[in-house]
Amino acid sequence: MPVKKKEYEIPLAPIDRILHRQGAERVSEDAVILLRNFLEKIAQEIAREAVDASKHAERKTVSEEDIKFAISRLQRIICTQLNL
Repeated sequence: MPVKKKEYEIPLAPIDRILHRQGAERVSEDAVILLRNFLEKIAQEIAREAVDASKHAERKTVSEEDIKFAISRLQRIICTQLNL
């Protein structure tokens, strides 16, 4: 039975382009994969917080304000954990 590969939402090529546009001459595939995985985890956490906020407000639609709230909340959590 074949092993199912984990599917990702963010393709590697745009991550590679971002790194090159920021001045990298060469980028390892491992570096691109690590950055993609990190960005996806952050995006999932923001999405989860935003969905919770919209449900709390008894709405089905996630709004720009829900995303802003989720980003702000996660920033506070991260800064608190890092003692910033």
